[in-house]
Amino acid sequence: MKQIEVSIMGQSYLLGCPEGGEERLKQAVSHVDREMCAIRDSGKLKARERIAVLSALNLAYALTERPAAAPASTASDNSSSTADLPAPEYVDQLIGRIDRVLGDDGHLI
Repeated sequence: MKQIEVSIMGQSYLLGCPEGGEERLKQAVSHVDREMCAIRDSGKLKARERIAVLSALNLAYALTERPAAAPASTASDNSSSTADLPAPEYVDQLIGRIDRVLGDDGHLI
């Protein structure tokens, strides 16, 4: 298994990657980085853990909206569209849920 170094929200990670999977992993990292940076830049959240959870929920939500038979995007299809993201109201609801679950301590674990 090959290891590659990536950066998400300015922090470096060393990730294991199967041979031949480097481009797919880099695309996944790009999606996660773009989503997390957008949430951070919105100014609503500062804690990296909360940003990560909300980002994961947003990406999972976007995946559930895709048709099951949709073809996988190609390496040349790196464009980001806000149409792929949930509505701001939904994001606000998710932030509220996370706040309620985390309570006063603000820790995920």
